[in-house]
Amino acid sequence: MYTTINEEGILNNYATEPKMYYAEYPSAEEQRNYALQGAIATLFMTAIILVALGVS
Repeated sequence: MYTTINEEGILNNYATEPKMYYAEYPSAEEQRNYALQGAIATLFMTAIILVALGVS
């Protein structure tokens, strides 16, 4: 952690900045997994909404 002291004696602490990197495009397998997760989430939310409508 980087610390400085100003003329009034007050400490300022600065967090260490992480090294920057570029994101990589997802592979075909990761894209399939994302699509599957999206489909499951859509079905889950649809089921929740239908149950809520049915109960009310």
